[in-house]
Amino acid sequence: MTTSHTSDTNGAAVPDGQDENVRAELSRLRESIDNIDAAVVHMLAERFKCTQQVGHLKANHHLPPADPAREARQIARLRELAENARLDPAFAEKLLNFIIAEVIRHHEQIADVAVTSDGSPPA
Repeated sequence: MTTSHTSDTNGAAVPDGQDENVRAELSRLRESIDNIDAAVVHMLAERFKCTQQVGHLKANHHLPPADPAREARQIARLRELAENARLDPAFAEKLLNFIIAEVIRHHEQIADVAVTSDGSPPA
């Protein structure tokens, strides 16, 4: 037996005969999710603009790409924020660790570019 489906305003499948109020609420919630996703992407872009500047500053002053003490403080801070927001702190930590790894990768790339062709750091 197959169930036929129609699409809501976002193109998602909704079983035929589904209450119109349910479809409308589902659509409204999905629109909110889409808006939040867009905001998250824009916030991450802004965050990475700042961390790129940090990477250049570190490279120019011969500082290491990673700062384990700062990272540990940030993880603890984010876990507390997550708890206060009723978000799983382990999930928040995983997300931040993923972001930190990407930032360190960027900082390493910036430091590599800052090294001149003869292997010496920039003046």
